[in-house]
Amino acid sequence: MFTGIIQGQGEISSLRKSGAECRLAIRPLFPLEHVIDGESIAVNGACLSVESHSRDGFTAYASAETLTRTTLGALRQGDLVNLERALALGDRLGGHLVSGHVDCLATVRDVRPAGQSLRCRLEFPANFGPEVIAKGSVSLDGISLTVNDCGPDFLEVNIIPDTQKRTTMRQWRPGARVNMETDLIGKYVRSLLAPWSDAAGMTGQTGRAGSAAATEARAGVSRELLLRNGFI
Repeated sequence: MFTGIIQGQGEISSLRKSGAECRLAIRPLFPLEHVIDGESIAVNGACLSVESHSRDGFTAYASAETLTRTTLGALRQGDLVNLERALALGDRLGGHLVSGHVDCLATVRDVRPAGQSLRCRLEFPANFGPEVIAKGSVSLDGISLTVNDCGPDFLEVNIIPDTQKRTTMRQWRPGARVNMETDLIGKYVRSLLAPWSDAAGMTGQTGRAGSAAATEARAGVSRELLLRNGFI
């Protein structure tokens, strides 16, 4: 678990590709002390496990699944990445709860000045729209940001000067693709409500299954419902 508060940047010192997989060597550009093999570090918002480490940095393996769902597969030697170590119990939660599991790729459409800040507009697949709300939280390349404005397939965020300095965000240009993770709590709420949303859509269907589901949706939560689903 992470918070989206970037601790510093790292440089890709080497990449060793093997088929659809890749092993990355990363050199932190800030003091990264007491690293242990097996610990989790978010690299541009994607949770990776440390395979080995030394004074020069650490190595991490990225599976085909990770490379397919994130921008890590497009990295090249010398590229900079955002780094965050996993949250320890008792630490301050400065950003928001971030799992390090990237949901989709967002595309930067516009970057414009807003005082000393930068206002960025990004587009993303519309099926993730219900998990993005105004004044809610989103993780972009591992950075915890507040959503200033949003629609079914876009969002806008404000990047303050300190975030520009500490992260790779200053490299964002129109057309750039970034890793996006929607709000963790929002995803669970959406998933839990899905059966009732689906059932509500069955009201026009025929058959006992659709009728029963629609009836249950209208009835709301009951002791019998909780029992059937293992909550009691």
